[in-house]
Amino acid sequence: QLHFVESGGGLVEPGGSLRLSCAASGFTLDYYTMAWFRQAPGKEREGVSCISSSGGSTNNADSVKGRFTISRDNAKNTVYLHMNSLKPDDTGVYYCAAARPGIRIEFWDECTDLREYSYWGQGTPVTVSS
Repeated sequence: QLHFVESGGGLVEPGGSLRLSCAASGFTLDYYTMAWFRQAPGKEREGVSCISSSGGSTNNADSVKGRFTISRDNAKNTVYLHMNSLKPDDTGVYYCAAARPGIRIEFWDECTDLREYSYWGQGTPVTVSS
């Protein structure tokens, strides 16, 4: 059975950094397009970053460009989200998710279409506050 374990969330002050991890078990990640989504209280889930199965292509939401980086280590079966210069607006529960290969990462609406993502982690909370 496909299963993700997410970790790395927590409380951080504005301007701080966190690294989220999403480790897969029961299957190998290297087949899948992967993405991070987040959901703030009272808001819809939104895409943050996505990465192709090989790791060669990435895309990020405009609100996090220059601050967040998605990466993957297929040998470790893990996807990461490196978050720098965090802002209070980054607060939310962060989810990793897996989709079929072949999604066009360069098209933001396609790479963050919730309907494409069949497998989801349980979420890890991030709170940015002083």
